[in-house]
Amino acid sequence: MNLEVEGKVAVVTGGAKGIGAAIVKSFYVEGATVAILDRNPDIANSSIEELGANQEKIFCIPTELTEESACKEAIQKTIETTGRIDYLIHNAGTNDGVGLDSPTEDFLNSLRKNLVHVFALTHYSLDELVHNQGAVINIGSKVAETGQGGTSGYAASKGAMNALTREWALDLADKGVRVNAVIPAEVMTPMYQRWLDTLENPNKTLHSIEENIPFGKRMTTDREIADAVVFLASPRSSHTTGQIFYPDGGYTHLDRSYGNIQLD
Repeated sequence: MNLEVEGKVAVVTGGAKGIGAAIVKSFYVEGATVAILDRNPDIANSSIEELGANQEKIFCIPTELTEESACKEAIQKTIETTGRIDYLIHNAGTNDGVGLDSPTEDFLNSLRKNLVHVFALTHYSLDELVHNQGAVINIGSKVAETGQGGTSGYAASKGAMNALTREWALDLADKGVRVNAVIPAEVMTPMYQRWLDTLENPNKTLHSIEENIPFGKRMTTDREIADAVVFLASPRSSHTTGQIFYPDGGYTHLDRSYGNIQLD
């Protein structure tokens, strides 16, 4: 399927690795130009080299997203470099374990790391998004639906991103800008594998997780998340807005006891 994003420009936060890098690759494969906003330019540039892309098609703007001035400068530099912004992908975030036992300042810092830049970047991109009839995709988390325990800051941020998806979809409908969210659940990434490797029995833990994923009893791939993002951003999804999409094998909303039922 031609997703008709050739010649378009996508901004992807946290695009140096993991799901973000997969999103960058999917946009690139479909012909879009991609600006990566990330605090890890060396990692981002290594990923760009692996793709064999030149700096005109994919480039990294080193950005500390917790600083509003850096967000503004990154958007301005993207426009100066490419002449436009069509898609804004809010992928950057971290499950930082700021829970109820954490100081209030830690909670506020968690919001700065996971939420405030989402507003700031959208604010500074708005004229371009409206001019180009573009799209915003928020990358959320199942934690906003299921809870996790011990991660109030991250849960609050991801819940707010879901709310902003609906709010902005209405706010921008008459301006021709679509806003949707993609919600990863159990996705195999290098970071996820590193977490597994810290456990006493990684394979047993992974098997237990997979058994609770109704469809296919397997992890979602980063490519499946990335392709969903590009499709929702693209003109092939031109009448879809305000949606919160779960490409997760049924993990979030289907009864996970299903896989554990034993029939005699």
